[in-house]
Amino acid sequence: MPIEQRGVDTVPEEERTSGPRDVVAILLGSNLCLGVIVFGWLPVSFGLSWWQSVSAVVAGTLAGTALTAPLALVSLRTATNLSTSSGAQFGVRGRLVGSVVGLLLSLGYTALTLWIGGDVMVGTLHRLCALPTGGFTYAVVYALLAAATVGGAVYGYQALLRLSRMLAVGMTALLALGVVAYAPGFTAAAPPEAGGYALGSFWPTWALALVAAGLSGPIAFITLLGDYTRYVSPARHTSGSVLRATCLGLVAGLLVPQLFGTFTAYAARAALDYAGPLVAAAPGWYLVPLLLAASAGSVGNAGLMLYSMGLDLDAIVPRASRARATCTVAVLATGCVFAGHFAWAAQDAMTSFVLLLTAVGTPWAVITLIGFARCRGVYDADALQVFNRRARGGIYWFRGGWNPWATGAWALGAAVGLLSVSLPSYEGPLLGLTGGVDVSFLLSGAVGGAAYAAHPGPAPSRA
Repeated sequence: MPIEQRGVDTVPEEERTSGPRDVVAILLGSNLCLGVIVFGWLPVSFGLSWWQSVSAVVAGTLAGTALTAPLALVSLRTATNLSTSSGAQFGVRGRLVGSVVGLLLSLGYTALTLWIGGDVMVGTLHRLCALPTGGFTYAVVYALLAAATVGGAVYGYQALLRLSRMLAVGMTALLALGVVAYAPGFTAAAPPEAGGYALGSFWPTWALALVAAGLSGPIAFITLLGDYTRYVSPARHTSGSVLRATCLGLVAGLLVPQLFGTFTAYAARAALDYAGPLVAAAPGWYLVPLLLAASAGSVGNAGLMLYSMGLDLDAIVPRASRARATCTVAVLATGCVFAGHFAWAAQDAMTSFVLLLTAVGTPWAVITLIGFARCRGVYDADALQVFNRRARGGIYWFRGGWNPWATGAWALGAAVGLLSVSLPSYEGPLLGLTGGVDVSFLLSGAVGGAAYAAHPGPAPSRA
């Protein structure tokens, strides 16, 4: 299979050979991994019971999907990735906002996937063959996972699509076996080790779980969906079929692994840590399937995230090839994995990461969707590529390549979100206005969207 050479340039019609089924396959197969499963553990660590946790995960996933899924239609019309497509609203240089947000999202989730996958692999190998669990072992396993991930990401979309199709079948079978393996130890009660509700009472804690474990899943895809739908032809597939496929892929691809994570967290009494108790509670016959799930699933998910990161870095630095950009961001992600293992507490790091990126990313997604509705899905695909050609002008040039109104609206929304977020080590000053409940994603999206919708902004210019 040849290495994909295409970066964020416009995909020609003859290469747009994917369909809605491929969108479902890549969203389902790539998400059946421990990097997504571990988010189901967060509500348990917050002190919620089984049904409280399930309701938070389901409600957050459905709400996030309703916001995120329509973004798939943007790249269906532009034939390029979502960050580049957002140049229609932010300007051909202002679209760098989306590229940076996408890069940070993918970087964090790639590191998290390699981190948790590597930890489970080391623990499983220790039980299987008494492999030492020192720092050197973790370093070697992380490096091997990262190397395998780079291979799929560099080869590109078609390779990742084939891998996702296999993972959709294989990982589903492994998780089904996991339900049988962990079922004897399951209990619906909140584990006492969690120490009660993380935020002191039910509703603030439930809202935290809704955002950190549920909503964060779909929000992670706000800049990724276009990486797949740009290869779908609007001449052969309707917008409705692509939207339905995206919704199905997101809901199934996120709820199946996350609810598996919630289930196994209660079964393994994993209140303070997930990887260790998960391995310790596994019956002997499930250790090999668990090792396969930790390795193959991590490579599939992290590979897709690395692919997206390579595209975003290619958009930021047009002179860099996609393959070179992918290798560069792989080094950054691996560095974050080592920092995560040796320096950070898992629950605090995950919670802080998803809440901050959700607050910053949501207004960008809302503004991009408002722009899509305003232009009724009609874009000038050639004008979107001005920055990539290191040229000037086009209808999306606005003022020096930036749309000040859209950029300002995003900055305002992101600022409000950051000022109203509740992190383990920080509470925004606006949190008191919401009764201590973290609704930063709602405030950031509402404020950013309202600010952008209040004024059409400067007229596009070809100068």
